[in-house]
Formats: sequence, structure tokens, C-alpha cells
Amino acid sequence: MASKPLPGWVSFSTSGAGGVFAWLFIHPVNTTAIRMNLASLQNPGKQLSLVQFFKKTVATDGFMSLYSGLDAGIWRQVFYASSRYGLFQVFRDTLTKYQEVGFFSRLGLATAAGGMAAYISCPCEVSLVRMSNDATLPAAERRNYKGVMDCGMRIAREEGVTAFWRGSTPFVCRACLVGATQVATYDQFKAMFEGFGVKGQMNQISSAMAAGLCYSITTMPFESAKNRMASQKPDPATGKFPYTGTVQTITKVAGAEGMASLFNGFAPYYLRCGGHTVLMFLTVEWLQKKYRGQ
Repeated sequence: MASKPLPGWVSFSTSGAGGVFAWLFIHPVNTTAIRMNLASLQNPGKQLSLVQFFKKTVATDGFMSLYSGLDAGIWRQVFYASSRYGLFQVFRDTLTKYQEVGFFSRLGLATAAGGMAAYISCPCEVSLVRMSNDATLPAAERRNYKGVMDCGMRIAREEGVTAFWRGSTPFVCRACLVGATQVATYDQFKAMFEGFGVKGQMNQISSAMAAGLCYSITTMPFESAKNRMASQKPDPATGKFPYTGTVQTITKVAGAEGMASLFNGFAPYYLRCGGHTVLMFLTVEWLQKKYRGQ
């Protein structure tokens, strides 16, 4: 028997709480993934080792440097995670009243929810990328943000409010793909594994890791484009930005540095995607069961 649909506020609040809880553990992995991905700008065509890169970062900047931008990351989860999974659950439960929800229905609903959530949380995403990577820049190029509020106010003052949505296209495209390949596939994997007799937490963990792998492979090029567009600076001579759009960024990077450069930092990216998916969904499921009194 299907569970009774949850009130909207429960779907949103539990999704946000699950996202924040998971992020506390995943943030250092995300910082490593962003830095490895952007390091290819200084090392075109060079494949970087996760272990060596991690050791060098800790030795040079200290382990706590991997928590740079944590406040921006938490605010991102407050807006992005709560909206992405919360909207999906509300959309799915509403559609269930009128028809059976199959895989393609889940796909469409999760895609729409992901895109909407991404656009809402763009300011937090830009702040997160900037703060996570700032310590790796040459001293003369660092922005030296004091915190997420300082970062946000400086971006708005120095570059204009529209700078928060610079790189929004790859972020929204990536989020639509995340919705389709994480949220929808997680929901589908759960049903599929349950049919094989896999239940409880093992079902949730297996479904989350499978969904995380699907969306890591699919979204990595868009993640690379988003990182570059969010962290770029205008050319001192022309005043123009090197990256102007999703397709242009992906094409330019692939042409100049090779297609593999778009997947620099894939190992920590999957650890981030898979790890966050597992921790978030386990937390959300636990909170929602508690609400239902189970």
C-alpha cells in the first residue's frame, strides 16, 4: 500500500535538512573536486591524481582549507536541496492523484524540479565556487572573501547582481540532468531493487549509489562549464569573458585541452555525488518516517 502523500512543508523541510546534514561531510570532497577541475586551467591536458592533489592541498593550505565556503555550501543546500527534492515529491504526489507515475513521468517531474531549484539557488552556487577555489589562486588574484555575506555583497557591488546568474545556464542544465539522473533514477532504482527483494537501508544505499553514478557521468561536463563560468575574470586587455555559454565553454575546453579535461576531478566529484546522495536520502527517509510515526 502506497504511503499517504506528505504535506508540502514536510517534503521541503526534510529535503533541506537532509541536504545540509549530508553536506557537512561532503563539503571537503566538493572543494577538492572544484579545485581539481579548475586546476586544469593552469595545467592544460594534464590528468591530476586525486590522492596526490589531496595530499598537496592539505600540506600547502591545511585540511581546514577544504572547508572554505562551507557557509555558502550550507545556504546552497537550504535553497537547492529543499526545492529540488521537495518540489519533486509535491509534483509526484499531485500527479499520483490522476494517474500512475511511471519512469518517464518521474523523469519529467524531476527535470523540472531540478531546473527550478537551480535557478533559485544560483547566488549561493556562485558564492560556493568562488570561496572554495579562492585559496588556490595566486595571491594577486585572490578575492579574499571573509564569508558568504561578504562574498555576496561584493559580487553585487563590484560586478552587479546579474553576476550571480553568470553561468546559470550550465548550472540549470546540470540541475535538470541531476533531477533526471539522480532524483528520478533513485525513485526508480528503489522500486526496481524492491522487486528483487532488496529492502530497507540496503535498498536506499544501493539505489543512491547507482543514482549517484548515473548523474556523475552525465553531469560532469556541465559541472566543469559551470565552475569555469562562475570563477572566470574578464580579459584585462579586451574586458571580455573567455566563456560565454554552456555549449561554447564545453566546446572551447574540449578543443583546447581535450575532452578528458572536462572530467578532471571526476573521482572526488563521484565521491561527492554518490556520498551526498546516500547521506541525503537516508536522512530524508529517516525524517519522513519519523513524521509518519513509523
